[in-house]
Amino acid sequence: MELRHLRYFMAVAEARHFGKAAHVLHMAQPPLSQAIRRLETELGVELFHRTTRQVSLTGAGEVFRTDVEHILRAVDEAVARVGRFTAGVEGVLRVGLTGSASYRQLPALARLLKREMPYVLLEVHTEMLTPAQEQGLVERRLDIGVLRPPVRQEGIAQRPLADEPLVVAVPEAHRLAGTDAVHVEQLRHEDFIMYGATLGSVVNDAVVRSCLAAGFYPRRSYEVTETSAALALVAAGLGIAVLPDSIRSAPREGVVCKDIEDALSVPLALAWRADDASPLVHHLLTVLERHDIFPEGVA
Repeated sequence: MELRHLRYFMAVAEARHFGKAAHVLHMAQPPLSQAIRRLETELGVELFHRTTRQVSLTGAGEVFRTDVEHILRAVDEAVARVGRFTAGVEGVLRVGLTGSASYRQLPALARLLKREMPYVLLEVHTEMLTPAQEQGLVERRLDIGVLRPPVRQEGIAQRPLADEPLVVAVPEAHRLAGTDAVHVEQLRHEDFIMYGATLGSVVNDAVVRSCLAAGFYPRRSYEVTETSAALALVAAGLGIAVLPDSIRSAPREGVVCKDIEDALSVPLALAWRADDASPLVHHLLTVLERHDIFPEGVA
């Protein structure tokens, strides 16, 4: 049974006339009639009642029509889907993000994808520090990473997204909660809540360098693996956390964020495998470029 014969059948079933169906199909009537006869022979049933004036479906034809409609609809959707996949507008996009990027960049990316690439399913992996994202990209468990350079693995391409200042998150009853801005020196005697020392955190490095520039080493009192955990400990009054400014996009009860006048900033970049031939990844990069997501003049 050929797919074209099913389309012939549907044309006749809808037109209720062989001549009109042939016109719709841009073919002569005799080959159409012969194709329907062959289909009926193959099925072993008559699909149409034929008279000199009209054509109507038999009971078997009505049943067959229902199933053929589903089949042709599924085939058409399959053709459309493979076309969308080839064009890079459908598929599963696996994205890894640092904890702080989950607060600001993830919502922005999700909104953009919903609007510009509605057939894309976003598979999100948050709270991934840069080394974990690099490994995920290299091992092809991630397609895109939103991470903090430097990137040390070979074969990973990247484009800068932002350069974020560090802010200090303090409990709402903290002595610094009511100040306009903070200097690093004012944090000298605080208990710091930081990412685990073995995780390779770019934010940790920037915090330590900022403190050393002010003449002290931060007193690491608690270690966490997730930004949300750091903010939870701050809210509990157990210490302070120096984190990227993007945490302000998701205010947390009991936590106040303050600018730090003399702290370093931390970069944020989009990363992907340099040899990735995925149409989806390339289309995403085009969409981001078109919407000026990347800083101007940065290749």
